[in-house]
Amino acid sequence: MQITKLEIENFRLLKGFSIDLEKELSLVIGKNNTGKTSILSILDKFLNEKNKFTYDDFNIDFKKELEELIKLSDAPEEFLPKGIKLKIFIDYDDKDDLSNVSRILMDLDPANNKIVLGFEYIITYPEFLKLRNDYDAFDKNEKQKVAEKKIKEVRGLKEFIKQGLNKYFTTQRLSLEYDLTKEKINEFNYINLDSEKISIKDIISFKYIPARRDVTNKDKDNTLSKQTSSLYSKNEDSEEKAQATEDFIDQLSETDRTLSGIYSDLFKDVLKNVSTFGGIKLNETTIDIISTLQHQDLLEGNTTVVYTHDIDKLPEQYNGLGYMNLISMIFEIEILRQEFKRKKDEKPADINLLVIEEPEAHTHPQMQYVFIKNIKTLLAEGIKREDGINKPLQYIITTHSSHIVADSDFNDIKYLKIEDKNNVVSKNLIDLKKEYDTDTNQYQFLKQYLTISRAEIFFADKAILIEGDTERILIPTFMRKVDIEEATRLGAEGKVDDFLPLLSQNISTIEVGAYSQIFKKFIEFLGIKSLVLTDIDSVGDLGNKNEEGKPIIEACEVSKGTATSNSAIKHFLGTVDWKNLKSLTAEDRTIKLGSAKLCLCYQQEEDAYHARSFEDAFIHINRAFIAGKKDEFQGLKKRKLFDDGANNAYVLADSCIKKKTHFALDILYHSNENFSNWNIPEYIKNGLLWLKED
Repeated sequence: MQITKLEIENFRLLKGFSIDLEKELSLVIGKNNTGKTSILSILDKFLNEKNKFTYDDFNIDFKKELEELIKLSDAPEEFLPKGIKLKIFIDYDDKDDLSNVSRILMDLDPANNKIVLGFEYIITYPEFLKLRNDYDAFDKNEKQKVAEKKIKEVRGLKEFIKQGLNKYFTTQRLSLEYDLTKEKINEFNYINLDSEKISIKDIISFKYIPARRDVTNKDKDNTLSKQTSSLYSKNEDSEEKAQATEDFIDQLSETDRTLSGIYSDLFKDVLKNVSTFGGIKLNETTIDIISTLQHQDLLEGNTTVVYTHDIDKLPEQYNGLGYMNLISMIFEIEILRQEFKRKKDEKPADINLLVIEEPEAHTHPQMQYVFIKNIKTLLAEGIKREDGINKPLQYIITTHSSHIVADSDFNDIKYLKIEDKNNVVSKNLIDLKKEYDTDTNQYQFLKQYLTISRAEIFFADKAILIEGDTERILIPTFMRKVDIEEATRLGAEGKVDDFLPLLSQNISTIEVGAYSQIFKKFIEFLGIKSLVLTDIDSVGDLGNKNEEGKPIIEACEVSKGTATSNSAIKHFLGTVDWKNLKSLTAEDRTIKLGSAKLCLCYQQEEDAYHARSFEDAFIHINRAFIAGKKDEFQGLKKRKLFDDGANNAYVLADSCIKKKTHFALDILYHSNENFSNWNIPEYIKNGLLWLKED
């Protein structure tokens, strides 16, 4: 039995939200404020009945709708209950024990193996009418107070609703019919779990490890030690630890050394799991749990986690935050796993759902790789008890870490993005494969490339796709130079920039070589604004013949070219003829990809010259800068060619560049403080200014 999907309505940014869940791990990723924490929060509020809903939990569009209905001169004749809703879709098979769900099954057809649980925080029509009347009275009373100068201004509708939200909105839990033939829910046929006094705690058990963990390395912090006490209390009633518990009670009056040995046995599983995660280097640092019982007779407050360094045992807070965070998570997982197991006279729930929020906190990249590699193995054990009852563990990990994403299974990833300002959507990364159904090699290339080296694009607002190392080296400097120049220009004009500086924006730069066209569907999937920087790569007939006497179409100056050999230009711009290609405007080169926009930028005519490549373009507009430093540029050869004015930039780029990356580094090395002693080729600068907007 497993949860296959969650549907959420009107909760914060989750206006009409749906997310598929995998059988084991679902890795939920996305930029900040895309609803990752909201998923955890609504599950906690409904399943654990923790924290009441507040007015700020409502989606902004729903607030507007509710306020407009209240302020209408005439109330609507009727409406269905409105508010925050959560639907949990569950699949089961013939191997599952259905005793806990037998009372909520809506369809006895053996082919229908779906259960849909509905949780709602809603206002019904009668309560809406009551709210309207109460608000009218409140508003009149407020205006009277202002007239009598008891208060300065009237409190509005928002303040009124916030004060009495729970008077009008109520929570209900339902089992909804799933129509298998129509593959949709029939919301008018349901079982009210509350009126039927049906508990769901034996169907779903939900627990989580929040991002805001208590781990610090302050002198008096003993978080890990407290967790061992909690872990003991969870183990105390379990059959697996019965002997260890009995030994502990028998030995309370013995020495710390004896108790430390028992602790070692008591916590050996969790300590083994810690070591599996690579949080400790071999022969450098290991952790132990020792007793500081002295003459007290209770465990709580008398276990101390220490770590071994050489021959010393140092307090837990002397360890780094990264190690402490990782160890604390493993301890917490073990505590929650014991809670999932329940006491020996209770059965575990049918579905056990765990959420781990942002495990990367305080950890360096290598530790993040180690975490995601090992967590699936650790949690795959599920809920196993000595009495033979075993239950799987379904878990969600939310993360901002590109390192965790890079080492994850593509099929596990759920990508959250803001569709409009008040709504978030979830996309399965595995669905991207369907977009590449005509060329599976492209999908495989994309998958391998992103997970190996460029997973940070998942968390970007915008992207720059570049060809190679030269651009990678120089793009950050170009962005910095554009920011300086724009700030100077606007300051001189007495204007304020409407957009953030490029270096303050969340822009990911990725090298795609000659394969930018492969990323087209991926950019559309992400829905982000993207800039492709490439070369016009002119080719033409220079009079050379092959062995068969046919003309050779080869690389040449743009002025002698008749076409482009650039595959990205051909893909994105199609059959544009050579003459028009050279003069297309930015608008002509901008392509709409769903909610994404992509602009293709290549060399344009500048100072009465049209360059073929970046080096060609840079040399043309910065010839004096390079010529003055040519003997110091490590990436140049045949330097004397710069002395002959007859040699244009194409000849110099073709003949004098020894190594492109060295040439790029030369530019940086010989720049002045504000990079004002050279200019950016216009096609790059204009592309960056286009990207900066929005």
